[in-house]
Amino acid sequence: MPASGTNMPRINGNRLWADIVATARFGGTDNGGVTRLTLTEEDRHVRDWFIAECRSLGCTIEIDRIGNIFATYPGEDPSLQPIAVGSHLDTQPQGGRFDGILGVLAGVELIRTLKETATVLRHGLTVVNWTNEEGSRFSPAMMGSGVFAGASRLEAIEAVRDRDGTSVLSALEAIGYRGETLVGHLGFAAYVELHIEQGPLLEAAATEIGIVTGVQGVRWFDVSISGTEAHAGSTPMAQRDDALVAASEIVLAVRDIARRHPPGVGTVGFASVGPNSRNVVPGSVQLQIDMRHPSEAGLDQMQAALEQAIEASHSNIALRHIWSKQPVVFDPAIVDAVRANAAALGLSATEVVSGAGHDAAHIAGICPTAMIFVPSKDGLSHNEAEYSSPEECSRGADVLLQTVLQIDLK
Repeated sequence: MPASGTNMPRINGNRLWADIVATARFGGTDNGGVTRLTLTEEDRHVRDWFIAECRSLGCTIEIDRIGNIFATYPGEDPSLQPIAVGSHLDTQPQGGRFDGILGVLAGVELIRTLKETATVLRHGLTVVNWTNEEGSRFSPAMMGSGVFAGASRLEAIEAVRDRDGTSVLSALEAIGYRGETLVGHLGFAAYVELHIEQGPLLEAAATEIGIVTGVQGVRWFDVSISGTEAHAGSTPMAQRDDALVAASEIVLAVRDIARRHPPGVGTVGFASVGPNSRNVVPGSVQLQIDMRHPSEAGLDQMQAALEQAIEASHSNIALRHIWSKQPVVFDPAIVDAVRANAAALGLSATEVVSGAGHDAAHIAGICPTAMIFVPSKDGLSHNEAEYSSPEECSRGADVLLQTVLQIDLK
């Protein structure tokens, strides 16, 4: 059981906020956001900062071959596997200051609080930075945690290239973060990830804490549409084979499929048109589709509906399923601990299923795992205007601390 609210140690919210402000300079944009793509110089700088802070607190540092960083503060019993917290330091292009990094910085603040209050855990406490959660430079997303959990092979991931032809392996070596530790060699007693919600539900309900019970499943598709390039002025409408018109029908189909399968969502987030000229009928279009649903059956139904829509279009369309992540249900005992500690702290809380993918979804396959959400202003994320208040960040870190303390007792 958690301690009573008055006796619970608390993190230093001002210090946590100062870290959020300080780290936003690594890749900071003119509009108050952050562009810190994985394995870039900006990523190297924030990684260096993280390691320096953790070493100053007495942590040991391990870096594995995919660049995941593990900063471990020792516990009383070295025979016990550590409790892990953390998230990721990379961002989307023109992303925000809170996505991912809040969970890492909260972990650093937990260690400071343990030191200041002379609190000794039985387990060690490991703060993790997972490589390439975002997937914005290298695909797929959640790359470091996926290799760590055995969902992807290291050799295959090392060979993945970005749009400029740089491989993951080369990028790791270029910034000096291809470590020596075998991937997956470390084990955890439990993993708890603090994160911003990245959606509007908590704010709309005026709720302070999200008790995350699981993560939606995801399927990614690439669509190639072939038509015939033709002159925009001299080709009659009835004789056109317009690839962009066919693509537009697919975009609308994705929207309608998601609406027919609530609470599923569907997004066409990328489109490339060829030859992309004002006075040429488009001859080719490439689309990238993201579909999500809390159940595998729901994803199956959405994919089947997409395939039917493509077949019914009678256009030259190729669909390729490139990546998927099954829905995840988090550990009930840790979910209960999050709920109990939010209540003990006097915070309003509600259960949510994460609409976004997270590293915790991979780690849930190898150890007891859960997540804690704090509200996102206007539901915005992957956006320079992304914002969670100092108080919201502090509350989430306090729930994280109390949850770790409760797990440590077991």
